[in-house]
Order: sequence, then structure tokens, then C-alpha cells
Amino acid sequence: LVFTLGVVLMRSAGCVINDYADRDFDGHVERTRNRPLAAGRVTPRAALVLFAVLVASAGILVLFTNALTHSSARAAAQPRSDNERLEFLGDRVLGLAIAEMVCAAYPEASEGELARRFNRLVRGGTCALVAGNIGLGAQLVLSDSEAVHGGRGKETILADAMEAILGAVFLEGGFEAARKIVAKLWAPLLEALPHVAVDPKSALQEWAQGKGLPLPEYKEKARKGPDHAPKFMAQVKVAGFEPAMGEGASKRAAEQAAATAFLTHHKVWTREHHE
Repeated sequence: LVFTLGVVLMRSAGCVINDYADRDFDGHVERTRNRPLAAGRVTPRAALVLFAVLVASAGILVLFTNALTHSSARAAAQPRSDNERLEFLGDRVLGLAIAEMVCAAYPEASEGELARRFNRLVRGGTCALVAGNIGLGAQLVLSDSEAVHGGRGKETILADAMEAILGAVFLEGGFEAARKIVAKLWAPLLEALPHVAVDPKSALQEWAQGKGLPLPEYKEKARKGPDHAPKFMAQVKVAGFEPAMGEGASKRAAEQAAATAFLTHHKVWTREHHE
């Protein structure tokens, strides 16, 4: 298990080692000098040794096993042997690494713009996508029932496992080791962000989450006009901020207009965002 994951992460991190030891289980050591680590030539033993060098401890074996173990397969005698605690830690590690990447990539962006990009990169769907890209689903430890019902492809399970892996790397190798892996795996997604449009309601929700605020609350304030052509008035509230109003031909359109008004009024968006 750790061999396969080591290969995956070493390739993903793009590591090149010019002097490494490939140690067999019987103690025999084969040394290969001045040979870059190539994806097609990595042996499981080399991957383990190289990854141990990266994270500075063979204890990563236990952590990786826990990181890949879903709660459905948790042993009754070992209530903390699944990935829930590592996922909690990895979520924070990922957040810091992505915040650093986003700030570096968009030095002129406003706080609201940074929050929107940040939330798109750390949300569950994105983490699951990254996990799928490195084949993490095949390495998961699941109960028979969860496996039969498609657990290896479930977004939540994949996302949690990806974050748990980052938590494990952080515990053994520190933030810099985890940061390098995040930088490599998330870089293509970061580069694609400017081309992804976002609707006002989603933007407002992401902004609120980025500031640690409760989710926006929408309320229909009025409806007027004939049944065949009604007009709705909606209000949006975010705790600690002045509410905003919007009007539209449907409830959703009115809520989108209210979100746009809020984002513009509070200078999260400039008018160019929606013109």
C-alpha cells in the first residue's frame, strides 16, 4: 500500500534524486548514482526509500494506512485507526498551502477575488478530482459494503482521503513537504481559475465562507405584476453586513440580483464583474 502511494506521490511531486539507495528487505543495498527519478523506472522499494527521505521517517507507513482507511473499515478495537483525524489536520494544511499559492499567483486581486479562487481550490469536489488524478480510489481501505456500493468513486470519500494524505505528510515531513505536493497537484487547477465564470450567489457564498461567516440568507420580500409576468423582490443578509435587495422575473433571478448588489455595495466585486 505505502509502496504504491509512494510511487504516486513521488511522481506527482516531480522529485529528481541523483543519489539514492534501494534497500531490499534482506538488507542488500543497491546504489544508483546520477540517475533522475523517472516515472517509468521507479521501483516500489526506491519509491519507499525516496519518500522516506522526503518525509524523514518510515513511520509514514502507519499514517498512510490510517489516511487511506475509511470509517466504514475502522477496527472496533482501534477507534482512531481511520482517516478522520488526519483529514481534519490535512484540511488545515491544504488551506494554508492554497492560500499561499493564490496570494502569490494573484498579487493584485482583492480579498473577495482571493476568497473565491481559494474556495474553488479547497472544496470537496476539487480535492476529489485531485485524488482521482493520482489514482487514490484504488488504494482506499473500505468495508465490503462500502466498496460494493461504489465507495472508491464517491466524492466525499476521495476528498477526505486526499486531505488525510496531506495531514500524514505534514506530521512526518512538515509543512514544506506537504506544500510541495499541493503545489504540484493543484497547480493546473490554479492556472485554470481565471477562465471559470462564477454566478453571483456562488461568489457571495464563497466570499462568506472565506471570511468564516455564516452562509448568506435569502428572503422573498415582495411579488408584483400579473401571473404571466411576475416580478420578485429578494433580500440577502450576511451576518455583520448591511443587507441588499434585488429584483427579477423569478425568485432565483431576484436572489442573483440581490447577491450582485451585495457584492458590489460591499466592494467585493467591481461593476466589471457583471457588466
